[in-house]
Amino acid sequence: MEHWKRTIERANRCFMRGELVDAREAYLQALALAHVLFERWADADEAVAACVISHHNLADLHLRLNQPEESAEYLCAIHQRLLQAMQDLRLSPQLREAALRQSSKTYVELLNFISDHGEYPRTHRLLGGTAAQPNTPQYGAH
Repeated sequence: MEHWKRTIERANRCFMRGELVDAREAYLQALALAHVLFERWADADEAVAACVISHHNLADLHLRLNQPEESAEYLCAIHQRLLQAMQDLRLSPQLREAALRQSSKTYVELLNFISDHGEYPRTHRLLGGTAAQPNTPQYGAH
């Protein structure tokens, strides 16, 4: 966990200084660490949070680079990963529950992204195209 934290902190410093190429490299390193350690972290909530933070930081970076479709890819990837983790019976119950708790946050982030930047192919596929119309009845009119 400490190595991941140091890597994220380094990436954040680069991001704040506008050193976006270096920030991207460090964020990608942090993401790789989070994925490798996902099932090995002692604290399930920390493991899931590290994955979410890593993906969301990359999404923010790509927005700064004016690459919203890349940003959408990272937001969708983590939401989909959490949905899969929730159903993966190989994972500990604690990890599945942490994925469930964080999935509500990743869902809200996706909805906010779509509201601000519109839908992209992956957001449409992942959310079924209903996210852009939150007031549309999903089960028909009564």
